[in-house]
Amino acid sequence: MQFTDPDLLGALEAADAAALDAASFGIIAFDQSAHVTEYNALEARHAGLSKERVIGKHVFEEVAPCMNNFLVAQRFADEPQLDVTLDYVLTLRMRPTRVKLRLLQRAGAARAYVLVERT
Repeated sequence: MQFTDPDLLGALEAADAAALDAASFGIIAFDQSAHVTEYNALEARHAGLSKERVIGKHVFEEVAPCMNNFLVAQRFADEPQLDVTLDYVLTLRMRPTRVKLRLLQRAGAARAYVLVERT
């Protein structure tokens, strides 16, 4: 899996936890109510949050409130089909960190994804 793969959403949907942990970028998967269902090892390490601490939590209110805005969270609410990459600065629990975010969502899918590539 590569951050820029055109069919990355399909690969993520088919991946098991080990494959997600092997990715070279952070992966936060969440259900339609925005509760985290998968959180890969790399993202846990970079964010300093254990997988056990975030699974079941609201992604934009409890895990990554710095993404609870119109650039990220609102797009998932407004756009049933979503595949967009944007430059972003993470600020929670860390000094400001420049990243690329890839927001992925397919209408009717069980999960949506925020992918984090540290630059």
